[in-house]
Amino acid sequence: MSSTALDHKLASERRSAPVHEKLSGLIFIAVLVLGLAYVGANLAGDLEQAPTQSIFPFVLLGVALLCALGFEFVNGFHDTANAVATVIYTHSLPANLAVVWSGIFNFLGVLTSSGAVAFGIVSLLPVELVLQVGSEAGFAMVFALLIAAILWNLGTWYFGLPSSSSHTLIGSIIGVGLMNQLMNTSGSATSGVDWSQAAGIGRALLISPLVGFCAAALLLLSMKALVRMPALYQEPKGNKPPPLPVRALLVLTCTGVSFFHGSNDGQKGMGLIMLILIGTVPTAFALNRAVAEPQVAEFVTSAHVASDALRKIAGSATVAQAPRDEVGRYVREREWHAETAPALAGLTNEIASQVQQYGSLDRVPRELVRNVRNDMYLASEAIRLSGKNTPESFTGDTTKALGGFKSKLDGATRFIPDWVKVAVAIALGLGTMVGWKRIVVTVGEKIGKSHLTYAQGASAEIVAMGTIALADMYGLPVSTTHVLSSGVAGTMAANRSGLQLSTIRNIAMAWVLTLPASIMLSGSLYFLFRSIF
Repeated sequence: MSSTALDHKLASERRSAPVHEKLSGLIFIAVLVLGLAYVGANLAGDLEQAPTQSIFPFVLLGVALLCALGFEFVNGFHDTANAVATVIYTHSLPANLAVVWSGIFNFLGVLTSSGAVAFGIVSLLPVELVLQVGSEAGFAMVFALLIAAILWNLGTWYFGLPSSSSHTLIGSIIGVGLMNQLMNTSGSATSGVDWSQAAGIGRALLISPLVGFCAAALLLLSMKALVRMPALYQEPKGNKPPPLPVRALLVLTCTGVSFFHGSNDGQKGMGLIMLILIGTVPTAFALNRAVAEPQVAEFVTSAHVASDALRKIAGSATVAQAPRDEVGRYVREREWHAETAPALAGLTNEIASQVQQYGSLDRVPRELVRNVRNDMYLASEAIRLSGKNTPESFTGDTTKALGGFKSKLDGATRFIPDWVKVAVAIALGLGTMVGWKRIVVTVGEKIGKSHLTYAQGASAEIVAMGTIALADMYGLPVSTTHVLSSGVAGTMAANRSGLQLSTIRNIAMAWVLTLPASIMLSGSLYFLFRSIF
């Protein structure tokens, strides 16, 4: 089916759309309206806790939120098109219904996500910029990486290339981190990219397309050997839908890919939105005010256990400077000194005293909220890094005590309000419904030399669904685009259908160029914004 033929097919479907398709569209619109009302009401309620003498922070907040939601909107029509490509090209669902269906399950995937991927992305950012996200440098960081990611995604979408939004965002973060180091003229150490964290995410992005290609090829060959259903291995005939069992399988896999895409990719925008909220209105969003008083008592106890464990390691060592300064040095330089243990113990006790003094995170005075949150974030990062280069003096009990305290710190600072999830879900769902066609054409007809069969579509989507779900469990971002398009290529190779090498070359070039292009783009924008503002 050519692109022109697809246009005719869509026009025909719109004219003859059955009642249930139109009804599903109306339901989705109603959900969007209710979602927007819910987001607006909750945001307004939260902002009431942040009185300010100027309207400027709210203007800045609005622009930043539009950029973050714009990234998720572009992500929706750029990445999610992969989920609907197989059901559209096998005529399992009409295009209009497929897009609405996928948008709904992207929406649900975002709402049920854990947040692990969101904060895995945030941990790549330079620590001092995260701690000072409300400063000029912090906003330059947020705007640079968001605008760079949006521009690259739009460019690759325009040319119909299945490029990765995850790849793009991570490249943008690396670009900001590198430029932040290059612009440091004070001579003091400054943190850049957490390369160990970046390496783990990079491995997931590198391996996932290979997994998609090989696993989809093996699954197709296994299906041929075990499932004796000739209709499953045929190309669609005209506009006729496949047999009911085959159709159910393809719709199920489309649903799974859409859901897990939402649960994984939607989190990237959530983490950035939380940075924006903390930077502009810290009194409302820097600390998780939903933490109940019994949990505060557990927090203080856990802090004392962690502090005692660190004091045992420190022995007679003392710290000559303020504890947070030494902990900050360790987080920037990642070198454990004799002073680091007593400093981290001292910072832990300071945090416990602050929380115990006020009895609840909700009662921390507005003027101290940012400082308390920064101390918690700094201690959490120090504990996380100590787990990667654990000093020889650390015992299993020490690691357990620090891990327990870190979970309490993260519960107080790394949270995502429900309305943020709803806002991201709306942006992702709308994006899915708007600009999907270009990528669908590439996946459906330009990867292989023959039309996608039912079994090929199912194999590629089953593998994509499983890979994304597994990555979600471990808090790793993966590319839906790369996994699914490489899965389609794998099934074409296994079926000996032939591959269109020009398309494979273009996809590979986009995959190779995405990181350096987004690094250069975001680094340049960060330099520009810092120079101007």
